[in-house]
Amino acid sequence: MCPERKRVVVSWSGGKDAAWALYRLRQDPGVEVVGLLTTVTTAFERVAMHGVRIELLRAQAAAAGLPLHQVGLDWPCSNERYEDAMRSAVAELHRAWAPTHVAFGDLFLPDVRAYREERMRGTGLEPLFPLWLAPTRALIDTMLAAGVRTRIVCLDPAQLPRELAGRELDGDLLDALPDGVDPCGERGEFHTFVSEGPMLGGPVAVRPGNVVEREGFVFADLLAG
Repeated sequence: MCPERKRVVVSWSGGKDAAWALYRLRQDPGVEVVGLLTTVTTAFERVAMHGVRIELLRAQAAAAGLPLHQVGLDWPCSNERYEDAMRSAVAELHRAWAPTHVAFGDLFLPDVRAYREERMRGTGLEPLFPLWLAPTRALIDTMLAAGVRTRIVCLDPAQLPRELAGRELDGDLLDALPDGVDPCGERGEFHTFVSEGPMLGGPVAVRPGNVVEREGFVFADLLAG
């Protein structure tokens, strides 16, 4: 008797780690990815933290052939409000997609993993971490070799030069990262947006917009087309 396939929702930021987690999951015959889950700051219609326009995430989801569930967040958003919004979202996911698991693109920070595991308790969803403890330089090199194209859309100027905002990740940029910066930006050094890769059925056309500094971070806007 064959075991039932896991029905997985991917926690989706539009960045490279979430995108590669989706790719990895789709290689597993025991998994069916049923949709993507993202948080959006409603006042700005942008992805929370990354600052990417929501229409670009919708274009990614369409290219991946998956539905996208948006969780609207206030600005500013308290932890209590965030957790209320996520509880409501989980209930809606159960009704719409009947998932059994939710997958995250986290790599090695144990406190982040423990937080996600705690939040998932009692929700009826088991957490998955398909990239956990993968060596990060080897991981990003594998992504790039597989055809992933991704740009830095947000960075911490205390850890990276401002001029890297908006740059496409490639081997030369990775080789030039300052000492102590994780090649995947796992400690919050930078965040990305994927416009092409094997997890997408075709490229998502983007062009650079303005670069701004806000609340201690540098954001590189991306425009559709």
